[in-house]
Amino acid sequence: MPSATRAYDSSAEDADMGDSTPPSAQQPVYTQEEGDPMEQDEEDNEIAEEEEEEEEAQRVRILPGSTSTAASFEFLKEGHTLGNALRFVIMKNPDVEFCAYAIPHPSEEKMNLRIQTYDTTTATAALEKGLQDLEDLCDVVSEEFWTQREAFMATKH
Repeated sequence: MPSATRAYDSSAEDADMGDSTPPSAQQPVYTQEEGDPMEQDEEDNEIAEEEEEEEEAQRVRILPGSTSTAASFEFLKEGHTLGNALRFVIMKNPDVEFCAYAIPHPSEEKMNLRIQTYDTTTATAALEKGLQDLEDLCDVVSEEFWTQREAFMATKH
């Protein structure tokens, strides 16, 4: 037979709820020494933005274990678009023996590029030439696109 249940008197154990505002809804009181945290956040954001600009300037680094003719480079915040285009352009250089790129993991914004050259040039020089050649190629394509677009718009009207 089940035991009898005991009546529970919750009124004695309830906390005093009164008319006071919960702590999460109360406005904080600041002393002059502490200052307003929103102003501090703005200052912190400005400092963080300056640091970000400095960090953003350094988006390519040479990975450890590289030599002058064989080097691996890590590009931050880059993917297949730059990797494949750069690999293609660098392989057009007759001084380059091997060039390949890899994305180490899909959740990381990194692209690794491996360049091996003959003894006539360095891997860093091959990368610099590849980046310049790719920029020149993009300029030619962009120029041709705008020229053709303007010609099309002129015939349309």
